Formats: sequence, structure tokens, C-alpha cells
Amino acid sequence: MDNLTVFTEFLLMDVTASRELQVLQGVLFLVIHLGALTGNLLTVTVIVTDTRLHSPMYFFISNVALLDLGSISVVVPKAVVNSMTGRKTISLLECAAQIFLFTLFAVVEIAFLVVMSYDRYVAICYPLHYGLIISPSLCSQATAGSWASGLLYSGMNTGCILRLPFTKTNVIQQYFCDVPQILRISSPDVQYSEFILVVVCICVVLACAGFIFISYIKIFSTVLNMHSLEARNKAISTCAPQLSILFLFFTAALVAAFGPIAQKPSLRNLLTAMFYTMVPPFVNPIIYCLRNREINAALGRMFNRFSGFSVEIFLTKLEKSQITSIISK
Repeated sequence: MDNLTVFTEFLLMDVTASRELQVLQGVLFLVIHLGALTGNLLTVTVIVTDTRLHSPMYFFISNVALLDLGSISVVVPKAVVNSMTGRKTISLLECAAQIFLFTLFAVVEIAFLVVMSYDRYVAICYPLHYGLIISPSLCSQATAGSWASGLLYSGMNTGCILRLPFTKTNVIQQYFCDVPQILRISSPDVQYSEFILVVVCICVVLACAGFIFISYIKIFSTVLNMHSLEARNKAISTCAPQLSILFLFFTAALVAAFGPIAQKPSLRNLLTAMFYTMVPPFVNPIIYCLRNREINAALGRMFNRFSGFSVEIFLTKLEKSQITSIISK
């Protein structure tokens, strides 16, 4: 045991040794991060500043936007700095922080997605009782429970992974402290303990997915029985963005859980990690802006308020000028 080397930092390996390509990767990561930052902050700002969006559904959406912002900010800034400067090292403490925070945000987000599916279920299936069931106290309890479950699991997960020293190697074939990569270089005892935690996590995730699936089955059965086409379209418009977010989240989770664990740097390994660390935080605000009518309208009102430019006034003036020109002729 005395001859073993205990590593206190890790080497994050790049796909290529070319400095030009490393800088290009850093620029790409920076653009994606700034896009996710702008989109999620804009979503939160619109919801907070527009009183018409002060409802439980948009409260949960703003929380998911903050979680997306947190998850991408845990991983990408360090990767950008490393790509730009040519550094490859990350300390054990920084690695622990990445594992803890990334896991925390992921677990809390899936809890919020479950709560959001229940919120839509009550709103569409029991609209008259919505205010009584989805109360402010329930929203507070759901938020506290989501964060408590995230803190509990991420704390256990991080403690389990880092409880024993790393003596095999300190080379991580990824641009951040990816849990599968950390387990690849950890001791067998840690791998067994983590296997137990992963099994428990998979069972919980399957239960959450089952709850979400049943909720939306009941939602769509109710929607199909609606006689009003307007009510049906409104119900679908509020559910469509969340279904897209759910599909993207669970696809990313499956890629993260069952994707190949690379033994050496590869473009496939890089793209796989980018998919589950960057794509959801970057795409989610776009989905909300494109598919949610209320957020679209709120964005228009905010734009008009801050710019002093109203599209409706502009169109009205244009129409009047056209009428005047016709009369004058």
C-alpha cells in the first residue's frame, strides 16, 4: 500500500492535440453557454416581471430554467477555460463540486418535472378544483421536497464516489468530471457501492416516469373528450412544451446512463457528453418561446415596454397611412 500513488487532481483529456481545434472547441462551448444563459435568464425575467404569468405552472417553469442554467454553468465554464488556456487539470475539490452540483440539479429537475405533470393533470382534469389543490403552500412544499431529495441523493452519491483515494490513474477521457469516467478509475469497493445507488436511482426514475406517463394519459383522454375546439387547443398548447422538455430530459438521461464509457478521447465521446450536458439547457428556452403562447405574449409585452415600440401601434399607423394615400389619390 505504501507504493501506491494517491492522486489529488485529474487530467481532463481533449479530443485533439491541435491547439487550433481546442480553441475552436472552447469558442463553441462559450457560444452554447451564453445562448443557454440568455435564454434561461430571459425566461425567468419574463415570468417574474409579468404578473399574468404569476401562476403555479410558470413558477415551476422558472425553477426548471434556473436549474438548467445551473447545470450548464457547473460544467461548461471550466471546460472553456481549459480549452482556451491549454490546461488539463482539475483538482479533487473541483471535481467533487462538479459531481455534487450536476447531480443535484438533475435530481431536482426530474422532481420538478413530476410536479409539473401533476399540475397539468389537475388543471385539465379538475379545473374547478385547481385553486384548492395547487395552492401556494403545496407549491412551497413541492419545491422544498424537490431540493431536499436532490441534496440527499447528490450528497450520498458524491460521498460514495470520493470516499476512497484514487490509485489506478488520474486520466479522465472527458472535458468534465463525468461520473461513469470517475467510476472507471475508482476502486472496486466504490464501484459496488455506486452500483447500489444507481439501482435505487433507476427505480426512483422509473417510478417518476411511470407517474408522468399515467398523468399525461389521463390528460389526453380528458382533452379528447372536450367538445370545445378552443379549449382543446389551449390545453394542448400548455402541455406540448412540457412534453418536449420531458422527452429531451429523459433522452439525455438515457444517453448519460447507458452511453459508452470511452477508454480514449473520441469525437463520439465528446458529442455524447455535449448532448446531455448542453443540449437540454440550450434548447429548453427555445421550446418555451416557440410553443407557449403566454410566454410569447409576455415577451412581446416586455419588448414593447423596454423599447417603447409597439408592433400593434406600428401596424395601425401603417394601415392609416395606406388609407390616407388611397383617399388622396
